[in-house]
Amino acid sequence: MFKELNPLLHSELRLAIMSILLSVEEADFVYLKEKTKSTSGNLSVQIDKLSEAGYIDVERGFVGKRTRTVCKITPIGVKAFEEYVESLKGYLNL
Repeated sequence: MFKELNPLLHSELRLAIMSILLSVEEADFVYLKEKTKSTSGNLSVQIDKLSEAGYIDVERGFVGKRTRTVCKITPIGVKAFEEYVESLKGYLNL
């Protein structure tokens, strides 16, 4: 029997964001946009969805007159990601 894959993490862009944040202490919006090659609007929507689920913390502030958004993965996010990977392994018979 297969464990259902977390639909929130099953999105390609949200999975990419989580994967990046798992490997760094924090990442700003510009870095995530470059790494995922996504549009600003789509990235912003997906960051908000992950934040609402408690998977990432988002800090919005200013550097000079420019806005800066910094994201960090939360312990809840790490656990959800690990569970997603374990579920995926079940499908792959690993």
